[in-house]
Order: sequence, then C-alpha cells, then structure tokens
Amino acid sequence: MGLVNLIKKVLGREKWTASSKAYDLWSASYDRQPGNLMLDLDEQVFEELFTEVEIQNLVVLDVGCGTGRHWPRLLQKKPARLLGFDSSPGMISRLKEKFPGAEAFVSSDHHLPGLADSTVHLLVSTLTIAHIESPEDYFREWFRVLAPGGFILLTDYHPAALEKGAKRTFQHQDQTIAIRNFVHPVNKIREMARQLGLDEWRFTERIIDERVKRYYEEQNALHLYNSFSSVPIIYGILLKKQDATP
Repeated sequence: MGLVNLIKKVLGREKWTASSKAYDLWSASYDRQPGNLMLDLDEQVFEELFTEVEIQNLVVLDVGCGTGRHWPRLLQKKPARLLGFDSSPGMISRLKEKFPGAEAFVSSDHHLPGLADSTVHLLVSTLTIAHIESPEDYFREWFRVLAPGGFILLTDYHPAALEKGAKRTFQHQDQTIAIRNFVHPVNKIREMARQLGLDEWRFTERIIDERVKRYYEEQNALHLYNSFSSVPIIYGILLKKQDATP
C-alpha cells in the first residue's frame, strides 16, 4: 500500500468501513507492504518501548494482534504463553497460518474470555485504540487481567495527525478503503490510565520530518509531506500497573 493512501484527506470516492470488515479485506495483502511509513514507524516505537520489559517465562497478550506483526520479536524473548485477540477473522486466520497452533481468537468487543484476573504480565496493543469508539471499557478489562507490576505497551496513530486529516486507508480491488477512526487525545489516554492506577513508564512519538521524507518522495507525494511537516504521526506509551500493597 502506498504512502498516499496512508495519510491523505479522504476524497468523495472513499467510503468509511468498519475496522473488522476492513481488515478482513486487507488481511490477504497486509503482510506485503514494503515501504509502509506507519508500519515502519510502529516497529521503531514498539522496539523502543519493548526494550524496557522482561517477558521470559511470563504471559503476554496482544490485543488487536492482526497477522502477528510483532510476534517474532515477542517469541524471541521466550514468554511462557503468547495470546492474541482481534476483531477480524481474516487477520486471525492469517496469523494462524504463520504461527500454527497459536492461541489467537476473534473478539468483537472489550471482553477477554478465559483470562483470569491478574494473569498477564505484558499487554500489547499496537495501532488499535483509534479504531475503538469508547476505549474506557477496554482499559478496565486490560487492567483486570494485568498482573501487579505488569506493563501495557500501547502504540497508535497520533491524534494530532488524525485531527489534521490523516486517514488509515488501503487499496482493494481498485477501490480506496478508508477505515473508521476515532480521535482520542493523548491526555485522555493518560487520564484513563491514571484513574485505574497505571503509572506512565515511558512515552515516545515520531513526527513527519526529514527522516521520513523519502517515503513521500518515493510516492510522488511531497505535497503531503509539506502539509504534514512537523506533525506527530505516531505515539507509544508504556504503562505499568502498580505493585500490590505489601
């Protein structure tokens, strides 16, 4: 998928599509996207935060796991168990093709069935929150399954970019599919975390600047580069559940 389709203002021919349906359509080609700006930046942000966490012999949960983009890196650290949930059956099917026997499940809401309280040591959710209209229930459920001292590693499209008109789109059968997004300010995410008792461990973001200009040049889209220059495009936050009181 070209950069022009990742970050452009939606034109009249584009039609909003619910995320689960959109990712079903996208699942067949999702892993074949060389030069995808957002996926490349997400890899950077994920790795920066992931270096802070130890998961060997511990339980890891990936919410919005998609095709398992981060699973090779997660498995490299030898967790005791790795589970995934995603709203798209197509994405889950693709993940299971790549990782036979994977514990990956379709979930249409915030519930995490089969997971007891305080049993997950790292919960990962990348490029997912903006697809959720009301994330409060998700955060409460995540907090429920997270063990004391456990971490939530969250990345997403930056709300500043979404507010300026950036869209999550892809091509399918000569059509531009625009996936429905919701804008959740970073301060809203921080406040939800604070109210639950999650401490902010680390925060990072990437902006549109000279370091990513080549993506736009390769797509003949320098007008978009000029429009979004200096705008934050992705952020990552690492949250830690407070340890149990002695």
